[in-house]
Amino acid sequence: MKIANHPYRDFASWAQTFSQHTNQSLAGANLVIDEPHDENDKSNALLRNQAAAWGMNVVKGDTTRDDVPFAYPYVPTSGIHEYDDGAGNTAPFKDMRKASGLDAMDYAQAHMPVTHKLMERLAKTVDFRGIRIATCLILEPKTAVLLRELKAAGTQVGVCCEPGGVDERVAEQLRAEDIVVEAKNDWTSAQYYDGALRLLDTLKPNIIIDDGASFARLAARERPEIVRNLIGVAEETTSGVRAFQAMQDDDALPYPVVAVNDSALKTEFDNAHGTGETCVTTIQEILGTQWFAGKNLTVIGYGPVGRGFALRVRALGAHVTICDTDPVACLKAVFEGFPTTNINEALPETDMAVSATGVRHTLALEHLHLMKPNAVLAVIGGIADEIALDDIPSFHHQPGLDITAIQVPDGPELRLLAQGDGVNYTAGGGNPIEIMDLSFAVQLSAVAHLISNRGNLPNQIIRLDAATDRKIASIALQVRGYQASHAIADNGYSWKTTRFDVMQD
Repeated sequence: MKIANHPYRDFASWAQTFSQHTNQSLAGANLVIDEPHDENDKSNALLRNQAAAWGMNVVKGDTTRDDVPFAYPYVPTSGIHEYDDGAGNTAPFKDMRKASGLDAMDYAQAHMPVTHKLMERLAKTVDFRGIRIATCLILEPKTAVLLRELKAAGTQVGVCCEPGGVDERVAEQLRAEDIVVEAKNDWTSAQYYDGALRLLDTLKPNIIIDDGASFARLAARERPEIVRNLIGVAEETTSGVRAFQAMQDDDALPYPVVAVNDSALKTEFDNAHGTGETCVTTIQEILGTQWFAGKNLTVIGYGPVGRGFALRVRALGAHVTICDTDPVACLKAVFEGFPTTNINEALPETDMAVSATGVRHTLALEHLHLMKPNAVLAVIGGIADEIALDDIPSFHHQPGLDITAIQVPDGPELRLLAQGDGVNYTAGGGNPIEIMDLSFAVQLSAVAHLISNRGNLPNQIIRLDAATDRKIASIALQVRGYQASHAIADNGYSWKTTRFDVMQD
């Protein structure tokens, strides 16, 4: 696919439009620009730097998208909806937000080769047949691919989801495919609670796949007879692992928990590149493509999510300050070019405060009082009440509102994004397809580990070994046209040999 030469480049507009329409990952992909490459062209250098900050490799020279795996065409702003779709038709980016549930699921499945290839390998040695798996995950096309893979392997599988995370197109299609769905986007909290219990009662699961630890803890509290027969739990998130660790510390963990989140293939990709990327483009969708340029941002939490977000908004022209309670995290930020300070010093001048911690009341009421009127609040972490909305009597959660004016008691009026929920999955399409391809490959590995070691695992947090990550990474490299290097079989190393022996030779 050849992209016409155009003197004006606008990476921010391109990234927002492509990400939000297709829900595909920019990180780890190639950016195809069919234009003369001029090292002295400042706009060319800016484009390359912005793309690099997002984890992209700019492919220069006369090429087509089909020449390079995982390559996307760059289209300048003036033609952002006009490009050759590969079949000779001039068309906009495929807007998967408007596709049917079946088409959106099939599209995601076509772009998740790692999950599929890994399941093919696992099914040769692990018997999934008859295993009952209850999942509590954001219900959208990528999750549907995981459920399809598990069902195709012979499991009985079902899903529940909080109302704010339900894609009704997908829920309807999954029901048509005989997958148990307990989720509707207009449910009240009480209906969601009842639906979660119905899923437990219907499936009587052997394994739970959880996101935030709430579903598995509900099972322990309300359905102890099910928990007694549970093989184990696979937990997706940082906040969920933290909750299970607290249970373990109190000797209250009643089942084995595989910490999927702690896999390098999850944390270092899903969090840094998936959440970090799509939170940026979702906020662009809400506030405007060029909103970040020149704005002062305070990012609270410099873990993988906060770091991935900060790097990308800086590339779009934001002035970013990092706040973290961990001096090591702050030092990392400083060495990556970000100023760090105490939260009380940063907030009075900020145009947007972003919580990236997964910790309750990261932004407490006392912090909100410090902010200037009309400043923006956003959560890119992942739990309820990272912002202390429960301390604001006038605030009532209303799913579906992208921007809400909130009046801080005896303080300023602020603008809240996505009702204080995770902005990318509440107001956008969630993490990109190719990123979730890696995360769900880890989930499948966790399920396989639980089945293979059934009855022999302690009731504690379990981490998959490095060999699992390497297996998944090798598949991911292969489908992208890359490979890892090799070492010679015998390099003659012995711990008995020191540099002094070599010098004497």
